[in-house]
Amino acid sequence: MIQIQPKVRGFLCTTAHPHGCQKNVEQQIQQALTLAENKHESRPKNVLIIGGSAGYGLASRVVCSAGYGASTLSVSFEKPPKANKTASAGWYNDYYFQRWARSSGRSAHSISGDAFSTEIKQETLESIKASMGKVDLVIYSLAAPRRSKLNTEQELVTHQSVIKPINTAVQGQSIDTASGALKPFTLEAASQQEIDDTVTVMGGEDWFEWMKFLSDANALSAHCKTVAFSYLGGDLTRSIYGGGTLGMAKEDLEYYCQRINDELLNDNNSSRANVAVLKAIVTQSSAAIPSLPLYISLLYRVMKARGNHEGCIEQIIRLFDTGLYPEHLQTCKRDRPYRFRLDDRELNPAIQHEVSELWQQVSEENLSAISDVDGYQTDFLKLFGFEWPSIDYSLPVPTLPSFADD
Repeated sequence: MIQIQPKVRGFLCTTAHPHGCQKNVEQQIQQALTLAENKHESRPKNVLIIGGSAGYGLASRVVCSAGYGASTLSVSFEKPPKANKTASAGWYNDYYFQRWARSSGRSAHSISGDAFSTEIKQETLESIKASMGKVDLVIYSLAAPRRSKLNTEQELVTHQSVIKPINTAVQGQSIDTASGALKPFTLEAASQQEIDDTVTVMGGEDWFEWMKFLSDANALSAHCKTVAFSYLGGDLTRSIYGGGTLGMAKEDLEYYCQRINDELLNDNNSSRANVAVLKAIVTQSSAAIPSLPLYISLLYRVMKARGNHEGCIEQIIRLFDTGLYPEHLQTCKRDRPYRFRLDDRELNPAIQHEVSELWQQVSEENLSAISDVDGYQTDFLKLFGFEWPSIDYSLPVPTLPSFADD
């Protein structure tokens, strides 16, 4: 047993507290259980989540299981604990979710490994055939910095994604997650190779490959749906996000969404592959994007004051309950036949105007006064199991939990 404290370096927290991760999972489960009160005839029964151990992928798994009673299978790549070293937060999230699922009579299985690889796809297929037969919903929520794949010469090449603008260098300021202070940054424009590599890692090709692999193996139900998560952002973050390498990857995601509909899931021209454009929230991935921590801190202040702020689980509940199920009651905003816009409240012109005004005013002296930087840092640490008021972090805990632990 060891005492576990947060160790934040840059945008990374290298430790995770098991009991805090348990609180995070349990809180989301309690929110999702409200969906179970609405007994929809149309609901997912067997769900595959690719990237289901944290963030929107974990929230999707919680909603499918706690909200709809579905059997779930998650694929993720997480670090297990050692005697004197914590696991990754995602490993604890997955552990405590499975613990709840088993005690609640839900079927839940997990596979650990590189979701880009053929080996993990094959292992996933075998698990589907053994425990589900076929899946009727595939969630693609994979966030990885690199991807290895064979080139035309059958050589294994590793592609590394980058967060850079295109054509022109960008200067700005962001929030240092470790200190909570403003810090300047400069990003040089991406080369064509860096753009291509980022699209290879974060675009839609792997999503398409997963769907084709499962379709060819007859592992998709007759009316299977699939959804991948995306973010676009507004004018304030366009140079780094929507108009940068990440934006190119999101365009590629939509290209492959259309291919999945046209080639794999065509059913009377209905769009059963969808992209869900979600709002900006605090995640480990968003913490790595220059300017986004500052933008989120300002956005949270504005949306919380207006009473329309949503976190991760609230966004996914709204996606499922107004967009994916049931089909005849869909009210979720779309701007394309296949694209849900869950960022509609974030991009409301009045909200963006207010955030833009704060953006122009912010300085080191007034950062705490005009932004929700404290809330941002609290939400960031909660991702790793810290900052939960009911937990005494001075007490030592086992890094490897057991079902006897509370």
